[in-house]
Amino acid sequence: MTYDLLIKNGVVVDGSGSSRYEADVGVVGGRIAEIGRSIGGTARRVIDASDLIVAPGFIDPHTHYDAQICWDPLLSCSSWHGVTSVVMGNCGVGIAPCRPELHEVVTWDLVNVEGIPFEVLSRGINWGWVSFPEFMQAAQHRRSGVNLAFLAPLTPFRHFVMGEESMERAATAGELKQIKSLLREALMAGAVGFSTTNTLQHVGYRGRPLACRLADADEMKAYAGVLKELGRGLIEIALTRSAGLLSDDEYQLLDLLLTESGRPVTWLSARSEETLRKAEPLIKRGGICQLRCTPTVFEFNLRSPALLMAALSPTWTKVFNLPVEAQKNLYASDEFRRGFAADLKTPRAGRLDWKRFVISGVTSPSLKAYEGKSVAEMAHERGEEPLDGFLNIAIEDDLQTWFVITFAEEERISRFVADSRLIIGLSDGGAHVGEHCDANYPTYLLGTWSRDKLLLSLEHAVKRLTSEPADLFGLADRGRLAAGLAADFTIFDYKTINSAPRQHAVRDLPGGGLRFVTAAQGIEYTIVNGEVLFEHQQHTGALPGLVLRSGNGSC
Repeated sequence: MTYDLLIKNGVVVDGSGSSRYEADVGVVGGRIAEIGRSIGGTARRVIDASDLIVAPGFIDPHTHYDAQICWDPLLSCSSWHGVTSVVMGNCGVGIAPCRPELHEVVTWDLVNVEGIPFEVLSRGINWGWVSFPEFMQAAQHRRSGVNLAFLAPLTPFRHFVMGEESMERAATAGELKQIKSLLREALMAGAVGFSTTNTLQHVGYRGRPLACRLADADEMKAYAGVLKELGRGLIEIALTRSAGLLSDDEYQLLDLLLTESGRPVTWLSARSEETLRKAEPLIKRGGICQLRCTPTVFEFNLRSPALLMAALSPTWTKVFNLPVEAQKNLYASDEFRRGFAADLKTPRAGRLDWKRFVISGVTSPSLKAYEGKSVAEMAHERGEEPLDGFLNIAIEDDLQTWFVITFAEEERISRFVADSRLIIGLSDGGAHVGEHCDANYPTYLLGTWSRDKLLLSLEHAVKRLTSEPADLFGLADRGRLAAGLAADFTIFDYKTINSAPRQHAVRDLPGGGLRFVTAAQGIEYTIVNGEVLFEHQQHTGALPGLVLRSGNGSC
C-alpha cells in the first residue's frame, strides 16, 4: 500500500485516555488508514517520530479569531502550540451576520469586548459576506492552516434584525421570529451552536451594553429551542458577574438553557469549589464549566483600557471609545476617581493589590525612575494614594505608561486541572491582543502540570486537549487517533514541551498594530488533515485547514 504520509516509530497517545503504545501511523487522503507496529508499504512522506509522542491535534474550544482569520491563515499563536482545530465566535460577539451599514457597530463590539484596536480591525476585516453561512463560506475560500469551527454569536444576529435598538431592549415577537430564522440558518449551515454573555464588563458600541445582554428570558428560551428542534449544537455563555461565583439568577439561566435546548451548555469560568458544588445538578444534565489553566499576565496602558479594569470597576466603561484628551480629562476628574474608589470596595473587585501592579514602561524621561516599581511604591515616593498615583502617572505620560499584573493563580488552578467537571480551554486566542496571550495553554498543561508537577498523566492531559473538546462540540472525526478518523496530529517531545517563560510584544497586526505572543517549545510537527503544517516549528507553506460543520462533519 502507498501512503501519503507514514509516521514511524512514535509513541502513540490516542486521545482516549488509554495507555500509550509504540506504533506507526499511515495516512491516506487526509484520514488515518492504519495504526500498527512496523507498518509496511511505501509513502510519499515519512516522518521518523522516534522518542516523540504522536497525539491527536489539540482542539481549542474558546477563541475569538473571527476577525484574525481575515489576515492570519495560521491563527497564531494557537497553531504554534499544537492546536489543529479552533472554535470561534464565543461570548456572544462576532462579525456575522452583518449588513454593510452596521460594520462600524460590530467592529466597536470587537474593540470593546475582545480588546483589538479599531485601526487593526478596520484595515484587516475584508467584509466579504452578509449572512452567517456566507461568512463560513468566505473562511473556506480564504483557506486556513488549521480547522475552523464556528459558534453563532448572538450579538450580531440581534444587530442584524434590530439595528441600534438591539443595545436598548428585548426583541419584539416579530423580531424574535426573524432572529430565530437567522440562527436556524446558521446552524443548518454547520455552526456548532450559539454563544452569549451576561457579564457586565462586556460593553459594545459607544460603551453601551453588548446587544446579547439585552435578550430576555423569552428570547433565550426561543433560541435554545432552535437547538432542540434541530437536535444539534451547544450553547456557550460568559458568566459570572461576581468573581466566578454562580449567582441564583445565573443558575436559573443555565437551567433554562439546558432545559429548553436539551443540549450541552458550557460557561465561564471556574474559580471555586463552592461554584462547582452549586452547579452539580447542572453538570449532571450536560453543563460544563471552562477552566483557564495558565496564570494570566495582563500588560496594558490607559489609552486602550484593559477589560481587566472594566471587570474590576463599572466606572471604567465610561472610558471606552473616547479620544485620548477626553480620556485624560475623565481620568483626572474627581467624579471618575470617586466612582473607581467606590467600585474597588465592592466584592466584585476583590482585593486589588497595588503592589502587584508594576510599571513596565514609560515614555517621558522624567518618569523613567519609576520603571520596574509597583504602583504602590511609586505612589508612596510621590506622596499620593495608589489610585491617584496610578492615574496621575498615566496622564503625565500622555497615557503611554505600560502596567503589568500577573494573576499567579497556580494554587487554585492546581485543584481543578484534572477535574472532569471542567473543560480545559478559555485561551481567548485572538482577543485581548494588546494585554496578554493565553493561547499557550496546551504546551503549558503538558509541560508544567503534567510532566513537571505530575498533577495528571500524559494520557489524561492529552485527553483533556483532544477528545474532551471534540466530544463536547460534536467534532466526531477529531480528537482521537483511530483508523478512519481525520489525520490531525501533534507530535512533540515530552521531555521539552512547554511554553516560553514570558510573553513578548510584536507589531505584526494590520497597520503595524501591537500584540503579545508566547512561543512554544518541544512541538516538532503539527499535521492537519494529513498535511504537515509546521515542521520543527517552521511553517511549511501548507494551508490544509477545513471549515468544520456540525451535523455533516468537515467541508
